[in-house]
Amino acid sequence: MATQLIESHREGAEVYHGSDLCKKKCVELLEELHLPRGLLPLNNLTEVGRNKATGFVWLRQPKSVTHNFDKIGKPVSYASEVTAFVEDRRMKKMSGVKTKEMLIWVSLSDMFIGDAGGDKITFKTPTGLSRSFPVSAFELEETKN
Repeated sequence: MATQLIESHREGAEVYHGSDLCKKKCVELLEELHLPRGLLPLNNLTEVGRNKATGFVWLRQPKSVTHNFDKIGKPVSYASEVTAFVEDRRMKKMSGVKTKEMLIWVSLSDMFIGDAGGDKITFKTPTGLSRSFPVSAFELEETKN
């Protein structure tokens, strides 16, 4: 399903390939949207695309990846294809992103920062449930040597 959605938005989109360039473009996108730079900690991306006319973005990687956000103690799973419609301080109609709550994996459909100076980011599920966390928990982590 995500592949079909991606294909329908490819025309007129900026598409990038290669792990280093894709990681750079992913961070640039987050900065442009005023979202934390570490929100999408995907290091092995093969394709990043953005259709500015529709606000659609996609990220492709060889396989799904789980990342643990240590500051909030939450694992997040990113599928091999992650899609979303973006606007300032928001990603909506997301697919391919899940978080573990208690013992089950829950899909995330929306994430947003409420106001310009907001220090909380809110994540919503398709059922309307939501949780908020400090924006600082999703800042880009520097590589430890």
